[in-house]
Amino acid sequence: MIVSEGTMDPLAILSKIADKSAPGTSPAYSPVHTLIALELIGSVSGIGRQQLAKRLELGEGTCRTLVRRLRDEGLIDVSRGGMVLTSKGVVVKAKIGELIVSAELPETDLTVGPRNYAVLVRNVADRVRQGVEQRDVALIAGAKGATTLIYEEGRLRMPGMDMDPPGALARSLIDRLKPREGDVVIIGTANTSSSAEMGAKAAALELLRKSADVRR
Repeated sequence: MIVSEGTMDPLAILSKIADKSAPGTSPAYSPVHTLIALELIGSVSGIGRQQLAKRLELGEGTCRTLVRRLRDEGLIDVSRGGMVLTSKGVVVKAKIGELIVSAELPETDLTVGPRNYAVLVRNVADRVRQGVEQRDVALIAGAKGATTLIYEEGRLRMPGMDMDPPGALARSLIDRLKPREGDVVIIGTANTSSSAEMGAKAAALELLRKSADVRR
């Protein structure tokens, strides 16, 4: 199957899979679960549903629904050997990768939790105010908090405070995430790596959604 990249909105696809399907109830997972599922299926050859459920910290019934909707959307193929991305799934994953880049981070005094996960979001600095919105979204997703940084004039700074993060952390983020002018870095923090990742990616997707709404 030939897939046209120009006709697909990856954010809309993630939202669609997590939306309520009338007349049923809303799924017990979010667009962030959908995103991480796509990333996992695309990076692990033949991952099974039980393994996916454990990684996403979802019940097997909920994960079964997520897998079914991923398949119905044409993003994955499911066989006895596990799940793999279809050509459409590969394109959607690649398009998301053009918008966000992520990396796990060591403990830092800048955050309140022992586990930290950073997500770079491309070209959305104009959507950030004080970083409170990103923190609130991360909290709802299960993190203990989030720190937002903006990349401007060759440095990372904390919005509304005119402060830079600690030098070693800033250098690590710049080296690993390769930010460009106008990019934003969100650091989710929690007691576990998975919760820190969920918080950071939830805040990143919300920031991208708001940016897309403004540009329409």
